[in-house]
Amino acid sequence: MLLRASRNKFGKSRLAINNFLRSIDIPFSSYSSAHLQQKKRCALPPTKRKSHFSGPNGQKEFGVRSSVLVTLKSGDDIARFSIDPSTARNNKIQTKANEGTKHVKKSKKAKLKELRFFRLKAKKKMKSPNPEVRIRYKLGKAKRKEEWLIEKLRKFELPRGVDPICDPEILTEEERFYLKRTGEKKKNYVNVGRRGVFGGVVLNMHLHWKKHETVKVVCRPCRPGQVHEYAEEISRLSKGIIIDVAPNNTILFYRGKNYVQPHVMSPPDTLSKQKALEKYKLEQSLEHTGQYIEKLEMELEEYRAYVASYKNRDDQMAKDPKKG
Repeated sequence: MLLRASRNKFGKSRLAINNFLRSIDIPFSSYSSAHLQQKKRCALPPTKRKSHFSGPNGQKEFGVRSSVLVTLKSGDDIARFSIDPSTARNNKIQTKANEGTKHVKKSKKAKLKELRFFRLKAKKKMKSPNPEVRIRYKLGKAKRKEEWLIEKLRKFELPRGVDPICDPEILTEEERFYLKRTGEKKKNYVNVGRRGVFGGVVLNMHLHWKKHETVKVVCRPCRPGQVHEYAEEISRLSKGIIIDVAPNNTILFYRGKNYVQPHVMSPPDTLSKQKALEKYKLEQSLEHTGQYIEKLEMELEEYRAYVASYKNRDDQMAKDPKKG
């Protein structure tokens, strides 16, 4: 009976050692009974993969691998496992450092609390009794908006492509006069609105040039002097010849004597209709923001001058009380 009990204990300890060595991918046959009686340190590979093995009762057990050193002690037919405290401490420090670097996702309640805090802070500045604090708060907000608008407008800047080499057609004065008179009488035109010059404008010009030699480009709304910028840009994109720029912001273009309709009528280095509208809105917002910043800076200078004048008057009153 004693012999059977000792055999059962030895078998259980052997099975536990075998399962442990399987979990760290080391064959049990490479270890003899003489090696098991000594202390062994097994450095587990630093992986996060979970390994499973069968327990003594045939059940599956799961263990997480780490870089901790485990000591295996075998004596009196009992297998004992112990962890090296120095490596365990280092491993805890590494895990804490990794947790510190991770981005903690805020809850919805925390986000609302943070937004409420910033709103109250802004409200205090807006309702401050000191006018300088109010003006400086508005000025800082406007400058931040201006930087954001400039950053957004950079996305709409397209790289200018290489213009194809073409021989400029030379027109005489008589030809120019004839084309101007005939072009003014015709009713075909292309409108350049608030979106400015984009791919659709050039496409419509090529469609008009299919049946007409000239086409009018009406630029409305248009700032003073902007019509000449439009004329140069459209001439570069469409390869048309500028015949006349009228005072009512109308440009007359001639297609040329050797005109051939291109396969791609809308140039690749132009914006689409939707993006051109977005760019226009951002430019308008940037213009108004710039004007608002100038207004606030003037108000701040006036307030500081007003405070300085009162301060000088108080100093004079303190020096000569009779004059007061």
